[in-house]
Amino acid sequence: MYCQYLARDIVRSYGRDMDIRQDVKEFLTSRRARVTPADAGLPAGSNRRVPGLRRSEVAMLADMSVEYYARLERGNLAGVSDPVLESLARALQLDEAERSHLFDLAHTANRAAPTRPRRRGTARWVARPALQAALDAVTAGPAFVRNGRMDILAANRLGWAFYDDVLTGATGTPNLARFTFLDTEHAERFYPDWNLAADIVVAILRIEAGRDPHDKGLHDLVGELSTRSTEFRTRWGAHDVRHHGSGTKGFHHAVVGDLELAYEGMELTAEPGLSLTIYTAQAGSASEERLRLLASWAASQGWPGHPAVVPDPDPVERTTP
Repeated sequence: MYCQYLARDIVRSYGRDMDIRQDVKEFLTSRRARVTPADAGLPAGSNRRVPGLRRSEVAMLADMSVEYYARLERGNLAGVSDPVLESLARALQLDEAERSHLFDLAHTANRAAPTRPRRRGTARWVARPALQAALDAVTAGPAFVRNGRMDILAANRLGWAFYDDVLTGATGTPNLARFTFLDTEHAERFYPDWNLAADIVVAILRIEAGRDPHDKGLHDLVGELSTRSTEFRTRWGAHDVRHHGSGTKGFHHAVVGDLELAYEGMELTAEPGLSLTIYTAQAGSASEERLRLLASWAASQGWPGHPAVVPDPDPVERTTP
């Protein structure tokens, strides 16, 4: 019953607009609870009634009054200067992704909110010929373009074949978040470490929510996933964020089996709000051979270089803070 009420509250909130003040409050409270006195070089003392640091301790570490910090933790970041945010980030021992998220929340708090969440039309997003040509030029590994909501918008031939499971269950624009949390039978097979994959997906969506809280498509996605997935709802409430620029991941493709792939992600400066990800296998590895098999399978299935353009309810108009 509690989970039903929690999901209802999340859906109500995100159905209207993303509540930046509430997000700030929950983010700062959760980060404060994570830092112990020992972590901050402070005596633990006795009769501590809160996990982590007290507000007064954070205020001291950030060189501000308790009253001022309490105001910030209530969600009021409007007008807060960058030096104050830096001091707060140091006091709470935020990593680079968390620091960036705090600044995104503050910048959003200083922008006027629209009267209603922004809906950006129903046009189809189509990759520019030069961008699609760049994707097609990558032949040794999957390459794809996504937005902050985890919609797959464009890919090379190997990218579409790599995400065959995602495409099979998709209605409309294929979305990695929906696949991960709503098609768990296939997702748990595709991601051998499903918990890690789920954490990463939610962390990316959290970062996007801080950057662009008035995106109607993101509102709808968070509301849908919160209603239908307890695993998503729990992770969303943790307010965890992380950068996802490079690393190594394991996959299990239904056709070619296990793959261990390195990835590099980069923002597209000509397409604000979109990022390009390329997967590669170590030279001479079994994964490299399996990617070759996947390419052969894709060719035998008659995969086009880039399938018919899928509808994107958001043709990417986000203004970068």
